[in-house]
Amino acid sequence: MTQFSIVVPTLNESENIDLLLTRIFALDFASDSFEIIVVDDGSADGTQDKVRNWANQSSVRLIERREAPDLTASILTGVAAAKNDVIVVMDADLSHPPEQLRALVAPILENSHDVVVGSRYIAGGSTENWPLYRQFLSRVGGWIARPICDVNDVTSGFFAFRRNLAKNISSHAHGYKILLELLMANQGRIRVTEIPICFRDRTHGTSKLSLFHQQAYIQRLITLAGGTATLNTAGRFAAVGLLGVLIDAFVFHWMISREAGLALSHFVSFFIAATVNYTFNSKWAFREHHEGYLRWHQFGRFLTVGALALLLRGGVLAFLVYVWHVPPLLAIFPAIVTTAAVNYLGSAFYVFPNKKTPPSLEIRWRTAAIGIVLFAVLLRLVYFGLAQLIPDEAYYWQYAQHMDLSFYDHPPAVAWLIWLGTSVLGHNEFGVRIGALLCGLITMGYLYALAQNLYDKSTAMRTLLLLVILPLGFATGLLMIPDAPLFAAWAATLYYMERALVAHQNTAWLGMGVAFGLGLLSKYSLGLLGIAALIFVIIDPVARRWMKRPHPYLAALLALLLFSPAIIWNYQNDWISFAFQSNRVLADDYKFAVHLFILHIIILLTPIGFLAAIYALFFIKPSESGCFEHRRHLFVQVFTGAPVLVCFILSTFDAPRFHWTAPIWLALLPTIAWMIVHTDQLSPLFKRIQSAWRLTIIACIFGYAFVLHYVVLGIPGIPYHLFTEHYFWRETAAEIEQIAAEVRNQTDKEPIIVGMSKWSVASALYFYTHGDTKLDIRSRNMFGGSGAMYEFWLPSQNPTDRPIIQVGMKRRHLESVWTDNDVEEMLDQPGAIEYRVIERHGVPVRRVYYRVSQGFKGIN
Repeated sequence: MTQFSIVVPTLNESENIDLLLTRIFALDFASDSFEIIVVDDGSADGTQDKVRNWANQSSVRLIERREAPDLTASILTGVAAAKNDVIVVMDADLSHPPEQLRALVAPILENSHDVVVGSRYIAGGSTENWPLYRQFLSRVGGWIARPICDVNDVTSGFFAFRRNLAKNISSHAHGYKILLELLMANQGRIRVTEIPICFRDRTHGTSKLSLFHQQAYIQRLITLAGGTATLNTAGRFAAVGLLGVLIDAFVFHWMISREAGLALSHFVSFFIAATVNYTFNSKWAFREHHEGYLRWHQFGRFLTVGALALLLRGGVLAFLVYVWHVPPLLAIFPAIVTTAAVNYLGSAFYVFPNKKTPPSLEIRWRTAAIGIVLFAVLLRLVYFGLAQLIPDEAYYWQYAQHMDLSFYDHPPAVAWLIWLGTSVLGHNEFGVRIGALLCGLITMGYLYALAQNLYDKSTAMRTLLLLVILPLGFATGLLMIPDAPLFAAWAATLYYMERALVAHQNTAWLGMGVAFGLGLLSKYSLGLLGIAALIFVIIDPVARRWMKRPHPYLAALLALLLFSPAIIWNYQNDWISFAFQSNRVLADDYKFAVHLFILHIIILLTPIGFLAAIYALFFIKPSESGCFEHRRHLFVQVFTGAPVLVCFILSTFDAPRFHWTAPIWLALLPTIAWMIVHTDQLSPLFKRIQSAWRLTIIACIFGYAFVLHYVVLGIPGIPYHLFTEHYFWRETAAEIEQIAAEVRNQTDKEPIIVGMSKWSVASALYFYTHGDTKLDIRSRNMFGGSGAMYEFWLPSQNPTDRPIIQVGMKRRHLESVWTDNDVEEMLDQPGAIEYRVIERHGVPVRRVYYRVSQGFKGIN
């Protein structure tokens, strides 16, 4: 009785077919345990005759196709003619080793798997005598398929599968990579494994691979991912786009020539060109995917893609004009070209998606995750060096100008990263923020790995999607604040703790020690994960075994060693940083603030994310049969719940800081991402709530792009009065320099400029005046108020007759008294409080308040 059928497609393989069949029949198989079906696609070299000779004396059958040669069609023809339920596919050119047939079919015959792939790209697999360009093409083909397919060698032509799976393959399938079609058609319903093989290049005959096959593969891959991008639509889109470029550029030039301003000109020109583009794209470029009449739902999607492309284009335009000083009339062209890809891919996958053979929900979410994550990263890349520093970032830049082992209000990691960035890229926004960008990528990498370990690849991709669109994740990947390295260390610590406590990997303790130590150098709050780890070990009987082993103690020692710079600095400074952080947590003033605690979480997670977090923590139940599921669920609950509980308790008697709980939710994001697709465990009400994720994602990513465009280039019709008292310090610093010059000319003395806040004003002015004109800038600690690290860098000033210029964001900042002493009594001939309107490109953006005095009497 035969057990499996071998399907061998051929096209001019007369030099190889005899050798292949000889090697197959030489294997230690019973002669009646398999059959060989050779499907010929019109060979002209006598291949058919050689197969017929074998058919006369063995279980070999020949099928001759008369249609146009197509590898997928040939294999499906052979599958249809097979007598067995297990099918093996292999090439006739001897590149696939017949000796691996037993290993290939065994998992299916044993009913442990449904598909087995002979892989070149797993441990033990290899290629021999293959040209480098072919290896490169094969690798690239596998890499571009990995986002939607979970096999390492998806371009393999040597695989086995259950025959009934072939019926799910689309009738539109064609090309030379049927394995991809098979896997995608049955994704989520099959058990797949890979075995290593040695692939050897053919020694006889010529390869049938051509540029056409490669194009067909890419096009088919896009179709399977849910898109309608083809050479046909791309060509039409390019033609329409060229018309749009001409209209866009003409309107932009016309408005710039009439001094309409950069932002307004590029907005108006874009929308006029986009309207023309939509008309032609819907009627011509994507006409087979359009019903022929206006659909508001589809038009709304088009506007969404267009608005995102517009806001991204604004950043590119601003970069070219403001950083590279390209004339606007020239800068508009690369800006248009740069964002054309966003428009095309958005149209192909979102506005006019593949509705004839739509992919599964799982694949649609994967495709959405790829697109949105790439767009979010691109937004950061375009804008991270354009947006001015917020005062917090300027303050941490000051850390880097006074390098030390640690600092009063934070550990040193943020300072070290800024020092490295500015050493390479200079003292500008790029140099300050490059560390945040890298930390964001590290966070993404570790969180992806954690989610994949806890659940699967699809969940990991959705986890990254949530990370980049939720407020807690987007800001920390853009702003250079202590939370940026904290997030990276938190994600890394979670990953290594899961590997150590759940997966029992000894080597993970080394990574955990490094990540935990570096995390403490970012923010002391990472210590909450240590509490969570202890609770998990006590509760989980399997993990409890680690308490009798040296690994966790050595990891703790390593973390302590890495944290030693902060310990040494505190020892040298009477433990002042530890005392400061303790006082922040255990404040003397009682204030019930649970409502603020909850409000902050809702803002960090969005309302939908907040509801999903509650459901994931308290209502998701693991299956009773799975030990791993129970331990995974416990890991997520403990490493989220324990830190949240600590913060909740603190909020019952003290007001929490807005961002305190932000990194805590990293442990729960994989579960929230898993719930987006796996709704079978959710209540009917929560299923409806889950449907709001799509709107939340669009609103968040649009909001980030809108704000970045607003602060860099402005939004026509929206004035600069939303939050600008904390922003536009470059223009404010220029105005303060002018005031200082006026005072210097009047008094012939160098004025002392005092930022009348704890550190915000002084730090922002320092950063934006550290170039040509270095001013003598102090903080409010000069008058006896708290100045954080300024109390170390610039202690209180002795009495002086140098002019004093107080600078504040609001009038009351100059009028307020923080100590028992009256500020005016410390000043010699204090003037009236005045203000100046700060303008940017001729547009008022904020006010700055100041007061000039003739000297400083000292602190009473």
